[in-house]
Amino acid sequence: MISDARVLQPEFIPSEVKHRDAEVNTLSSVLRPLTDGNRADPAFLYGPSGTGKTCIAQFTVERLREQVVDLNYQYVNCWEDYSRFKTLYSILDGINDTIDIHRQSTPKDVLLDRLRDYTGPPYVVILDEVDQLQDKRLLYDLYRIQNLTMILIANKETEVFASVDDRLSSRLTTATRLHFNHYSNSELNSILTDRVRWGLDPGVISDGQLSQITSKAAGDARIAIGVLRNAAQRAHENNLDIISDDVIRNVVPETKSEIQQKTIDRLTTHQQALFDIITEHGTIEPQPLYDEYENRVTDPKTKRTLRNHLSKLEHYNLIEAEGNTKARVYRAQA
Repeated sequence: MISDARVLQPEFIPSEVKHRDAEVNTLSSVLRPLTDGNRADPAFLYGPSGTGKTCIAQFTVERLREQVVDLNYQYVNCWEDYSRFKTLYSILDGINDTIDIHRQSTPKDVLLDRLRDYTGPPYVVILDEVDQLQDKRLLYDLYRIQNLTMILIANKETEVFASVDDRLSSRLTTATRLHFNHYSNSELNSILTDRVRWGLDPGVISDGQLSQITSKAAGDARIAIGVLRNAAQRAHENNLDIISDDVIRNVVPETKSEIQQKTIDRLTTHQQALFDIITEHGTIEPQPLYDEYENRVTDPKTKRTLRNHLSKLEHYNLIEAEGNTKARVYRAQA
């Protein structure tokens, strides 16, 4: 039933993308100076989860590498590599320059100095979930490295730029902003059709069933592809010749829970504390939430930082927020 499991994985980058031509063309234009061996201005991709931001960034850079032989690039997930050291280490790892770096003993400045000394071909660094960086001043340091081009990815523009200092904010005004909207059902349907064609045997799923899947995904490609993957795996495990409607119905809530759990597993200590408090209370107002948070952690962050964390939880559908600033309540996701 599954002819190529790779194309059903969330990290798969297709050789062609659909419904993002404008975004690909704009990003390609921003990166065009790299074809002459020059650095490009930063680009900032933002929008809801599952709208193709990461895929389009990697697809565009990969396509550029086919045109430009001398080009290095590295993808960094700042939710996982959120500290200054981890981010720099991952960037250096992209140019194979970490062999003598020790996580416990090498000073952070050594990593930045080594990156500044880089003299290889143009280097593109994709910083995904960039709002998760503990120290946004690192972006200023990276911006000043002559041969390095940054592509920044986040859910919301304000979550990145609200907490940076004036030096960095003024530099990043040159960044081209690309906003990604949710996919429509028809767009998701055509994306799934391609994944079926590339990864499944002919005739195992109908067009109507693909429409069922997209209607449950709410414009989120991660959910749509995840449901397709899990449905195919479940049907295979049960020795079915086709994917049945019952299988699809059963895997939809499982897939959403799976994606939610992966997100929960990536939460930082402070985000986890906020999530736990809201989940335990069910519904809670901001001040009691902040008070209990401060009692639970040893190094509480500012209220502005907490608001950013709460916005992140909301973006990933882990919590709900209702009301305006004065009458806001946070609610555990049903």
